[in-house]
Amino acid sequence: MNASTHDRKIRYAVIGCGQISQQSFIPGIERAANSTLAALVTGDMKKAKALETRYGVRVWHYDELPDLLASGDIDAVYLATPNGLHRQYAVPVLEAGLHLLLEKPMATSVEDCEAILQAQRRGGGRLMIAYRLHCEPGTVELVSRCRNGDFGTLVGFSSVFGQDVPQSNHRAHGGYWSGPVPDLGNYPINAVRHMFGAEPVEVTAVGTSTPGRSFNFDDTVSVVLRFADGRIADFMVSYACAPVEGLTLFGSMGSVKAGPCYTFGPSVAITYTTLIDGKEDRHVHGPVEQFGGETFYFSECILNDRDPEPDGEDGLRDVRVLVAVEAALRTGRPQSLPQLAARQGIHEDQIVILPPVEEPQESDLIGLMPQAVS
Repeated sequence: MNASTHDRKIRYAVIGCGQISQQSFIPGIERAANSTLAALVTGDMKKAKALETRYGVRVWHYDELPDLLASGDIDAVYLATPNGLHRQYAVPVLEAGLHLLLEKPMATSVEDCEAILQAQRRGGGRLMIAYRLHCEPGTVELVSRCRNGDFGTLVGFSSVFGQDVPQSNHRAHGGYWSGPVPDLGNYPINAVRHMFGAEPVEVTAVGTSTPGRSFNFDDTVSVVLRFADGRIADFMVSYACAPVEGLTLFGSMGSVKAGPCYTFGPSVAITYTTLIDGKEDRHVHGPVEQFGGETFYFSECILNDRDPEPDGEDGLRDVRVLVAVEAALRTGRPQSLPQLAARQGIHEDQIVILPPVEEPQESDLIGLMPQAVS
């Protein structure tokens, strides 16, 4: 996708000025030639003045959101509040006819996802779930190769994703939906759904709480997904370990190991190695600006009247798996999921290659505490 120059820019408001917004989305939007930052929304008016000075746009309070949505000053919203607040803010944005780039997971229940989709249908705007990897070249290439049969019939998938989250962080005490499965597990769930080109029909999960930690959820969780054709995927996520990420994919003709495969940053290049007929090949495209890339892609969809690929239905399909994991952890029993038809999924014309931005240090962010221990 050509990411050069554009006559018109989509004007974005950011709702939720936390770490992901300040450290990644706002710097990244500067790389998207068809997009611009137009407004910020926060509940902390003590830091509003500092935000206005830093970014040069008006900062609105959450109570003023109806006025912002009716102002004519914005075309689209990037929504990055805590997961449990997604429905509360997504619905009025979409009902106002504006476009919405919604951070993952889409919501904390299937019911909330369906309410967001209904709001989109009523308002007529575009809705994209912020799966930044759907525009990242290495990820899109790997999914395309799976679909093309480069590794034969896919048999299994295994992944791990973990980090050390401070117990003082707000995510440490928000229950399951602030924990590692919705936050980190969303990545392998989405990855295997697109690599397999299929939806899981059964979910099994087991979790544990690390001694000495005060999280109010299982901080380490192992999940197994079973698919209708017999294929199996598993992943483990943790908030109580040194940083780790990787995935292994194996098929009848070859295998893949990828890592890094989920993270982002100015020096992070999604990388995978294949082993086919005894020949090993390493594939790396170099670091790209992932947040700017997804924003550019979404703005192109808006400007050209196209539906984005990682849409609300894709987000809902991940959330129904997350809901099933929660139930499996609570009951100790496997959870069945209704079988769904496959969707087209990620395609190669979504790739956006932009040079990465240098992210601000956590110490430079306004009114925030570190999300993880490095």
